[in-house]
Amino acid sequence: NVGKRADAAERRAKELARVEPLDLARTTWPDYPPPVIVNAITYAARRGLHRYIDRHATTLRGELAHLHAGRLVVGDGAAQLLTAAAQALLEPDDELITPWPSYALYPLMARRARGHAVPVPGFSVDGILSAVNPRTRVVAIANPNDPTGELIGVAELRRLLTALPERVVVLLDEALRHYVDAEAEDAALRLVDGFPRLLVFRTFSKAWGLAGLRVGYAIGGVGAEPLLEQLEPELGLNELAQAGALEALRTAGALAGMRGAQIALARADLARAITERSGLSCAPSQANVLWVRADGLPGAELAARMDRTS
Repeated sequence: NVGKRADAAERRAKELARVEPLDLARTTWPDYPPPVIVNAITYAARRGLHRYIDRHATTLRGELAHLHAGRLVVGDGAAQLLTAAAQALLEPDDELITPWPSYALYPLMARRARGHAVPVPGFSVDGILSAVNPRTRVVAIANPNDPTGELIGVAELRRLLTALPERVVVLLDEALRHYVDAEAEDAALRLVDGFPRLLVFRTFSKAWGLAGLRVGYAIGGVGAEPLLEQLEPELGLNELAQAGALEALRTAGALAGMRGAQIALARADLARAITERSGLSCAPSQANVLWVRADGLPGAELAARMDRTS
């Protein structure tokens, strides 16, 4: 028994000492979550897995409501909520416009809803508006954009929302919003009451570092309640995910903001080093990613060369 315990202790020590490769192409946070969050999840598992959950995540929604004005719904990550929005809004042959390159989910969720994706090259309000036509029903924007890191500022968002036809709904995916330092974190959220066709999506997967829990939420203004209700998962958000997100808000509320500030500093230093030392060009970024180009070199080849030298 002593030998078995020693072997088990040695295996645990090796696992804890093992350092996973750091993939800079990922947008998730690489560190382990704070112990208090893990403890809250463990306690919830021991206490309540024999019961059905609160399918409306009432306590978590209430905690989020203290932080954000507007009507909100909680779901299985921003991706589930975005997909549900496309299903609710798109009829066959309706179009979903999205700047491109961007999050690969957007064209996929349009196809799953029997609509058509319209990728618009570049990342600008004018580009989006140029693609609008009578079949346009949804505009999906990752802001800041994944993978380029570009940001459409709140003034430009207001211009877009003002110019769009009445039937077009804007799905604003702010999964990477904590990394923005060019404007206030809730700048876009302040638009929801003035523009009922705007839904804003947030997640605990990125700066919060809780991607494995699959927790996200969507916020809308007055009149958005019927649509938000359609986005909620049929059987609700699982109890362990609710417990982890709730503990993050209550005891680690500053964590995401602190990480965002870290990234902003490192982003500026890295962008400067890339342009000054390597001869590569680097697009301005407000995310935890940098979009790097090399004149005359395809992206796949550039990535392969960088991987070999990492």
